[in-house]
Amino acid sequence: MSGFTPTEMMTIAAARALSNDDVCFVGIGAPSAACNVARLTHAPDITLIYESGTIGTAPEVLPLSIGDGELCETAVSTVPVPEMFRYWLQGGRISIGFLGAAQLDRFGNINTTVIGDYNHPKVRLPGGGGAPEIATSCKEVYITMKQSTRGMVEKIDFYTSFGHGDGGDHRQRLGIDTKGPTLLITDLATWKPDPDTKEFTVVSMHPGVTREQVQETCGWKVRFADNVEETPPPSELELSTLRDLQARTERAHGGKKGV
Repeated sequence: MSGFTPTEMMTIAAARALSNDDVCFVGIGAPSAACNVARLTHAPDITLIYESGTIGTAPEVLPLSIGDGELCETAVSTVPVPEMFRYWLQGGRISIGFLGAAQLDRFGNINTTVIGDYNHPKVRLPGGGGAPEIATSCKEVYITMKQSTRGMVEKIDFYTSFGHGDGGDHRQRLGIDTKGPTLLITDLATWKPDPDTKEFTVVSMHPGVTREQVQETCGWKVRFADNVEETPPPSELELSTLRDLQARTERAHGGKKGV
């Protein structure tokens, strides 16, 4: 099982970033796959929370949406959405928020609202949902997305979820006392914010990836750490766990994908 796809590498690298003690607010799609691979491998006691109010859920298959009955059926508890946000999220009880993005800039600001002008958009996206609150209230935020110049842009078209704003201490100046985005995992590399400027910087590249590939698929001038490491390739356990999870999901949902 030596061969793996860039998407599999991204999902597994993201899963590795999670620990057994984390309380994780999970987004649908790639974040959901990563969090559940972590739960099924090295972090069996991780607490997964979805926006619909399900706490400690352990789905057998990946949910199609936050309203998927699979989440409620396998949860330790289900609470009303207002309680989820006010008590759990805004109360500072979530360690990691795991988000995706349609557009992302170098400071971890996320757009999931519109592409183009807000009043006359080229594309209208699903919107923020709970992501704006997750981005400011979770102790830290992890982001996962595939690299493309369309997605990783110099300037996002709309600020849906606040990352590090204009960089530096922008969060603190606005009175936001959480860390914000501390990790970006793409299908090519792992990025962390510079301690001072908060600009995402490549700290690890996935096996076989070149600096040229990273730059070609990114809309801003990429910064690389002084010592860029190579991401360890997926283990057989990690790959088989992810593929089994996806196969179960495919059988259960008949080819539909989570959004």
